[in-house]
Amino acid sequence: MLDQPIVFLDLETTGATASHDRVTEVGLIEVDQGRFIGEWSTLVNPGIGIPPAIQALTGITDDMVARAPGFDDISRELKHRLEGRLLVAHNARFDYGFLRSEFQRTGIRYRSEVLCTVKLSRRLFPGHTRHNLDALMARHGIGCEARHRALGDARALWRLVQCWRRTLDAATLSTVVAGLVLSPTPPPQLPEDVFDDLPEAPGVYVFYGENSVLYVGKSANLRARVLSHFSGEHRGSRDLRIAGEVVRFDWTETPGELGAQIEASRLVKALTPVYNRPARHSGELELEPWPFRGRIGVRETAFEFDRSELIVLDRWCYLGTARGEHELRELEEREPVFDLDTYRILTRFLGKPRRASSIVDLAA
Repeated sequence: MLDQPIVFLDLETTGATASHDRVTEVGLIEVDQGRFIGEWSTLVNPGIGIPPAIQALTGITDDMVARAPGFDDISRELKHRLEGRLLVAHNARFDYGFLRSEFQRTGIRYRSEVLCTVKLSRRLFPGHTRHNLDALMARHGIGCEARHRALGDARALWRLVQCWRRTLDAATLSTVVAGLVLSPTPPPQLPEDVFDDLPEAPGVYVFYGENSVLYVGKSANLRARVLSHFSGEHRGSRDLRIAGEVVRFDWTETPGELGAQIEASRLVKALTPVYNRPARHSGELELEPWPFRGRIGVRETAFEFDRSELIVLDRWCYLGTARGEHELRELEEREPVFDLDTYRILTRFLGKPRRASSIVDLAA
């Protein structure tokens, strides 16, 4: 699949949310049959201010984009360069989401086959923890003359894929790429692009019917788990019924699996989904001693996206999740409320080796 027409693309933006942040720079490399065809880049006037932290990271200032074209001015040129090409980007869900949002604002519908080099690196090198672009550049000896600028990062991606093609078995690389690019077909009542933004990350998802909540699920890989409900080989009649009744779904990412498990348990109780089986609790349960001297936090971290959360616990009770100091302070006065399902989640979690998480003593 890497011999087909490809665009290696990177965007710089005013922030991380495609619904209200905007593109400030586009850079792309055009490749066909594995050969470099050309490159193109432009600054873009976002129509809104660029936050100081983003200006410091990218070096793109409000003054630099003041006289640049707006996205609507470049949309036709950009669409022409992207048309009929496999879109390759690092954390492609981010760039693809921004492209679709920006094109939609100009009245242009854009869809493409997409390959994410974060996902590709994870599949090719599962023994490594970090797959962000800086880590991959260091690991493979890739240079970048303009890091955090769109064209510089697009060039780095092109060099990275060239490196993989030189050093890896061609058949293996082709098989992995084909598996990542393959898109499932959604049921007819859902939009054809409904799966495009699903992340390969831990989290919780909720399926909705016309007048009810159908199902709450959790997974260490949201994309794989959600797609399994719609695959040709259904696991049972429940999946068949869900696939036939679902009219929309949403999801929430978490940095780790513990956060996903706790949030799913909370949502099942709050939403009472039709197809979730109720938890079975039989007989009296003798609680294990709390293995800490007091209140703790479990810090879960998603290294690729520099996100972390602190799950605050006390005596087998979940107090809340803090994403910053102010949220942690708000939880200091919260009294523990015991929940048997949470207790079972925590005993399983604390009883096995933990990846990408650490214990923080909050008892002091």
